[in-house]
Parts: sequence; structure tokens; C-alpha cells
Amino acid sequence: MPAAEPTLDELVRRIRGSGSRPVVLLDGGSGAGKTTLATALAEVLPAQLVSLDDVYPGWDGLEQASSAVTDDLLGRHRWQRWDWSSERPAEVHTLDPAAPLVVEGAGALSRRSRALATFAIWLELDEEERRHRALARDGDTYAPHWERWARQERAFFERERPDLLADVVLDGALSLVA
Repeated sequence: MPAAEPTLDELVRRIRGSGSRPVVLLDGGSGAGKTTLATALAEVLPAQLVSLDDVYPGWDGLEQASSAVTDDLLGRHRWQRWDWSSERPAEVHTLDPAAPLVVEGAGALSRRSRALATFAIWLELDEEERRHRALARDGDTYAPHWERWARQERAFFERERPDLLADVVLDGALSLVA
């Protein structure tokens, strides 16, 4: 019998116990529920929150953003926002290196980034449901890019196996957030 999903309080307790300055990486495919969970975690911890949706340099940028997690967010304590409307880099944001941090997005959890984090979460959800959620959320903006992005997610997953790097694997179909 599989273990029961933790409550949000239980998850927060585990994260707080992972280090004096929790650094949480939250990964999963598009539409798995990463942003919802990350927002709740950042509020309760409290923690700085960086969404890789703000970092990806365009529709082919998963690998670049994954590298930015290690090099910029966790290394230099900064990140550069991608301006999707002008399709170019925008302002640089700095992070407080002493404050807790939650980083969420496809590509956040790699072998390199895991070594620099105190806690890692993988959200598991089948592709059909993820696609349904993502297109309901982003509609025509995302629809023409779904397969292009899904190929990058699959390649990253096969190479990095973030589900095996995670401290906890959660069912994206279940909501810890009320």
C-alpha cells in the first residue's frame, strides 16, 4: 500500500527541518501544479519564490533556465527575468542569500541543483491531465508550443530523473493546498 500524501503542514515541517536556510526545488511537467504548491509553500515558510516561467529564455529555454538555477539563483543569488512580450532579457533580480528560497519550474531539479538545495519535490501527473490543465490555464498562448515544450521536458526527465532526486514525490492530482 503506497504511503499517504503528506499534508501541507507535514511537508512544511520536513522542509524546515532540512536546513537552517531551506532551499526548495519543486519540479514536474507543465500543468502538474508546481506554481500552486510553490506559492503556498513560500507563503507559509515564508520564503522567496522564483518561478522558472519568469526565467526561461523563450520556448526553447528549459535547459538554459535549468543551468540558471545552479549558476545564478543558487550560485550568485540573482536571476534575470525574461520578457516574453519583447522576447529578450529584462531586469536582474537579487535574492537574499540568508532567506529561505523556493524555486519552481520544469528543469529546477537536476543533479547539479540538487547538491545545492536542502529539499526537493517532484510533482507526478500524467501527460493528458497536465496538458488539459496547462491549456485551460494558458489557452491559445501555449497551445502551439505544447509539443515543443513537452519534448524538452521529456529529454530533461530522461537525462536527470528528477523524480529520483526528490525527497518526496507528490501526486499532482491531489491538492495539498485548499
